[in-house]
Amino acid sequence: MSIQRLYLKELLTFDESELEFDPGLIVLTGPSGAGKSVLMQSVLSSFGYGSSEARVCEVTLSRPKTVNSEAYELDEELVIRSLKKDRTRFYLNGQNIPKKALQSLFSTTINYLSVRDKSGFESATLLELLDDSLRSHDSICKKLFKEYRKRYTNYRNKLNELAKIREDEKRLSELIEYTTYEIEKIKRIDPKVGEDEKLMEVKQQLSKIDKINDALSRAGKIFDLEEPVCEVFRLLARDESYFSDAMSQLRADFEETESLAEELADIDVEEVLDRLEKISGLKNRYGSISEALLYRELKEKELAGYQTIEQDKSLLESFLSLEYSELMILAQRISQARESEAVRVEKELMHYLSDLKLPAAKFIFAQEDMGESGIDSVDLQMGHSVTSTLSGGEFNRLRLALLVVAMEGKSEEGGVIILDEIDANVSGDESIAIAAMISKLSTAYQIFAISHQAHLSALADQHILVNKKEGVSQAIVLNEEERITEISRIIGGENSDKEAIAFARKLRK
Repeated sequence: MSIQRLYLKELLTFDESELEFDPGLIVLTGPSGAGKSVLMQSVLSSFGYGSSEARVCEVTLSRPKTVNSEAYELDEELVIRSLKKDRTRFYLNGQNIPKKALQSLFSTTINYLSVRDKSGFESATLLELLDDSLRSHDSICKKLFKEYRKRYTNYRNKLNELAKIREDEKRLSELIEYTTYEIEKIKRIDPKVGEDEKLMEVKQQLSKIDKINDALSRAGKIFDLEEPVCEVFRLLARDESYFSDAMSQLRADFEETESLAEELADIDVEEVLDRLEKISGLKNRYGSISEALLYRELKEKELAGYQTIEQDKSLLESFLSLEYSELMILAQRISQARESEAVRVEKELMHYLSDLKLPAAKFIFAQEDMGESGIDSVDLQMGHSVTSTLSGGEFNRLRLALLVVAMEGKSEEGGVIILDEIDANVSGDESIAIAAMISKLSTAYQIFAISHQAHLSALADQHILVNKKEGVSQAIVLNEEERITEISRIIGGENSDKEAIAFARKLRK
């Protein structure tokens, strides 16, 4: 990955500026207060770091292999554009993108190292450095890491399951009691699908039973007239069959109604009403008889699950005890490999630290609770000081040496590093060593460095002068002769002499 172009408009003292960048090491020099840090901050803000002060800022870059997203369409060339009015809005290839999403997308490829920043020596970072180094040249360790991570992930998931079981266990008796009560309540009523409709029909019939019996008593007299009517039909020589059929049907209907009345007379009205009330209560709670029966079925399965919880807990505890022992063996093997690798890395570091006028560094291991990275906690000790007690200059030189060691053996692209005056307030020898290391880093990274030192400027693949005239800042990519002039200014000041110019040419060669 490399940043190819930067366009700015209305950035504090910059009216408008457009720069095209080369790969490798890009050094920005110029008088103090000219706007070098402001320019670099605009680049950083394009990736979500810090605030953007430019009204328009546009960065064009090649897409890193590690940058992928389902939410945004990403081409091989990416354009990040920020526009500032009342607030700053960001666009990625024309798509609106929140600042946090932008930062997350490029978090592993944009690295900002400031002299005021004391990060990079956290235990997790140092362990990752050792592990990456191991994986790059030891295939057995690579498989070991993979097996440990896979098994530890499963172990942690099982631990969470056990924790849930134990939490459930605390309220298990209460759950069993409540679930049993819910099941028994439905069981006692024992409703049948469609029973409520039949009961409502019986209730309506019971409410009319007296009227039915009275009507049957009065209507029964119609059968006393059946024979006289049939005689009339015979005397008139007319067909009486339809009348006889109707009377037969009527008699059958009356008999059926009388039978129903007798059945209803045997029914307990209070019992029907009580049954209806209970079923109505179930329907009010569950929606219908079918849903009540389904709920009971689910609760019965749930209860069966509670009853096997003790067995599940016992099996999980046995598995976790055995797996912990196995994981501990793997973690100890990883620790041994790390400690051996640490010795090798210390030897590599020693060469660079010596050039930087720093004492040798040593990895200090401690054991902690088992985690995703194993059982190791690690710190760096340089001389008699651990990293937390180093001076700012020592800290940044050690971090630079560690970056160079971490880079060696890596084949993938390194991304972008932005350095803010990392060679400030150092002696000549230290400045030379720092410049050489940054130059070496630039074979894997695109590096932007703000510098006031001649050695780093001389090694740059691209040299940009940031200057200010009449209160307006401008950034210019220098050609070879202009670079000689600027380096001689760094060496000898604004009125540099022939010796400064000669030394500048020597540095460039």
